[in-house]
Parts: sequence; structure tokens; C-alpha cells
Amino acid sequence: MCGSQPGVPPPSGTGPQAARPDGGRAEGRRCGGAPRRRLDTGELLVGPPKSRAGVRTVAIPSAIIPALRDHLDDFTDPEDDALIFTGARGGTLRRSNFRRAADWTKNTKKIGFPGLHFHDLRHTGNTIAASSGATLRDLMERMGHDSVRAAMIYQHRTAEADRKIANAMNDKIAEALPSN
Repeated sequence: MCGSQPGVPPPSGTGPQAARPDGGRAEGRRCGGAPRRRLDTGELLVGPPKSRAGVRTVAIPSAIIPALRDHLDDFTDPEDDALIFTGARGGTLRRSNFRRAADWTKNTKKIGFPGLHFHDLRHTGNTIAASSGATLRDLMERMGHDSVRAAMIYQHRTAEADRKIANAMNDKIAEALPSN
């Protein structure tokens, strides 16, 4: 069962299993981002995140709140420890059954992104966050990274970013020049 381990502090708003935008029944869910290990008995053990940085609250864009509310209303049980994303029979999605359960290949083709991997969504979101002008520390906190090296992966150089830097330098020069 999701989040049933004694002594595991509940991460507040981590990962897809904890996204309740209105502070409703998903608040404090423990499943998002938690590593899962399959024991020899077949039991699925949900553990704490890989690092302390994995326990965090992350702000979400208000534009996605209506879709999250619809999903929660249509597909999520009302219990506080209910999973937000499940398999067809309500069970935990696992790496081994996710692509099939989500009909991933068909659905990514349908939306015009054949070959898209699930983790590409995290990479895209983190790249957008990095292009927002956030500091490296802000990005590390948001992404749940303990190391600068991991967060630097999302620091792509772009012509747009280079233009913003040049414009900011131009503005500082203009401020320093005497007015005519």
C-alpha cells in the first residue's frame, strides 16, 4: 500500500502521486518519486526518495490545475493514501507495466511525439524551468537534486538566453551612460 511504511516522513507534494492543486485529498501523499523495490516474495516495497532533496514541495503552473482536478475527480479514489495514477485494475504502475497500461506508443504517436520516453517529460519541464532565469540553487531544489552536476544537465545554451544576457548588459550600460 502506498505510504504505509512507519517512520517515513510524507513528502509534501512530490511527484505525480501527490499533486492535489486545491489542497484537497491528495495533500501529503507519500508515493510520488518514491523508489519501489520488488521483494523475492513478489511484494512491492515503497521506500523513501533516493535523497533528502527528493522530499520537497514544488509549485505547479496554474494552467494545469483544471486537468489535474478532472483527473482526480474521474480516476482517483477519495482515500488520503489512494494512488493518483494506477493500472487498469487500480494497482500500482510499475516500470514493467507502465508502457502497456498507458498504451504509451499509440498515445505518443497520436499526439505527434512518437519515440517520446516518459522521462523526457521531466527533462522538458526542467529545461523550461532552467530557461526561466531561475538560479542553479532554485533548480536544484525544484528538481530534487543534491548535486550541481545533476542540475547542470538542464542548463542548455540557447540563442534566446544569449540574447537576454546581451539585452541585460545593454540595459546596464545605458543606465551608466550620462543622459544627453
